[in-house]
Amino acid sequence: MHTESGSSVSIRFALPSAKLSPFITTYYCTKVAASNGQAKIEDRLHPEWANLRFMDEDMSQSAMGSAPFEAVPRFAVAGPTATALRFRMKPGRSWGIGLMPLGWAALFDAPASDYSDRVVDGNQDSVFRAFHPLARILSNSNRDFAEELALIEAHMEGLILRDTDEMHAIEQLNAALVDPKIATVTELAEEVAMNVRSLERLSKRAFGFSPKLLLRRQRFLRSLSKFMLDPSMKWLNTLDQQYHDQAHFVRDFKQFMGMIPSVYAKLDKPILMAAAQARMAIAGQAVQALHGANAD
Repeated sequence: MHTESGSSVSIRFALPSAKLSPFITTYYCTKVAASNGQAKIEDRLHPEWANLRFMDEDMSQSAMGSAPFEAVPRFAVAGPTATALRFRMKPGRSWGIGLMPLGWAALFDAPASDYSDRVVDGNQDSVFRAFHPLARILSNSNRDFAEELALIEAHMEGLILRDTDEMHAIEQLNAALVDPKIATVTELAEEVAMNVRSLERLSKRAFGFSPKLLLRRQRFLRSLSKFMLDPSMKWLNTLDQQYHDQAHFVRDFKQFMGMIPSVYAKLDKPILMAAAQARMAIAGQAVQALHGANAD
C-alpha cells in the first residue's frame, strides 16, 4: 500500500502451529519503505490484546491516547489496550507476535492488568526474559521473511508454557467474550460458571481489564471491524446488535478511539487498513481481539 507521504507499507501475516494457536493469534512482519528514506507515516491502533514487537532501531514512536510521543524500544511489549495507540513509523522493518489472553497467562508470571494500556521495553523487564534471546537473534538476522518466521516459530515451540488451573477458565471466558449474544457481566459469569467476583479477578489477570469494560470493547470492535473491511459503509450499517442506537456507539467510539466516528473516517489509515485486509485473509478476523480461542 502506498501512502500520501510517498511511503509504501507491506504487511505479511502468518499463523502459528496448531499447538500454539490457543496462545497466539498471528505473527506479522511490517515493512515501511520511502523513496527519500526519511518520510514518516502515522496511524492509530484500535484496542487489542497484548503484542510483542521486534523493531529496527529508532523505527517508531508511539503515544497512548493523548500522551506525548515516545520512542518505541527495539523489543517492545504492548499490554492489552482499551485506548487507541497513536504511532509513527519511519522506513524499516518489524516483527510482531500477537498474544491471546491465554498466551499471556501461560507465558508471563504477571497480571495482564499491570501492563494494560502500556508499552514497555521488554529487554529491561525480567517478566519477558524468555524473549530476550529471540530479540537478539532478530536484531542480527538476514531479514529474510521465511527464515525469520522459522526462527520465531522455533523459539515459540521451545518455550515452557505454564499450565495452571485457570487455563480452561481463560479459554471459556475468551470464547464467551467473542460471542455477540452475550451482553452483560451476569450473562458472562453464567456462561463460564463463575461468580462475578472470581470473574473480575480472572479477567484482570489474563485479559487486563474488568469484564464490563471488555464487553463494551468487544461490541465496539465488532462494529469497527466491519468499517475497516469496507470503509464505504455508513456507520449506522456497522453497528453491533448490542447498540441501542448510533449515539450509544458514538460514546463508545470516543472512549476507545479518542474521537468521533466521522473524524476517524477521514483519517489516513495506511497500516491499519492494510493489516485488517491481510489479517482477515489469513485468520478470518479483521482485528486481533475478535479471534476466538481456536480461531487460528
